[in-house]
Amino acid sequence: MREVVVLLAALMAGVCLGAVAAERDPGVNHRQHRQEHRVEQGLRSGELTRQEAKGLRQEERGIRQEERAYKSDGKLTRAERKDLHRDLNQASKDIYREKHDDDKRPRAQ
Repeated sequence: MREVVVLLAALMAGVCLGAVAAERDPGVNHRQHRQEHRVEQGLRSGELTRQEAKGLRQEERGIRQEERAYKSDGKLTRAERKDLHRDLNQASKDIYREKHDDDKRPRAQ
C-alpha cells in the first residue's frame, strides 16, 4: 500500500512539473526582461521622458497579459510563441524609436 501512495505522489509531481514546464518560455521571458531593462536605462539616462516610459511599460504589460492568456490552457503553441515574438519585436522597435527621437527628459537643477 505504501508503495502505491509513493508511486501516486511521484506521478502527480511529474504531472505538475510537466504543466509548469509547458508554461515557461525562456526566450520570451528573457526578451521581456531585457526590454524592461532598456526602458529603465532610458529613463535613468534621460533618453526617455516619463510619458514615453509609461507608454512603453503599458505596451510591455499588454504583451505579458497576452502571454498569460495564451498560457492559461497550460501550453504555449508555436503560433502563440510566434505571435509573442512578433509583439516583442514591435515593442523593441518602439523602445529604440522613443530612445532616439530627441525627446529628452529635463535634468534636475
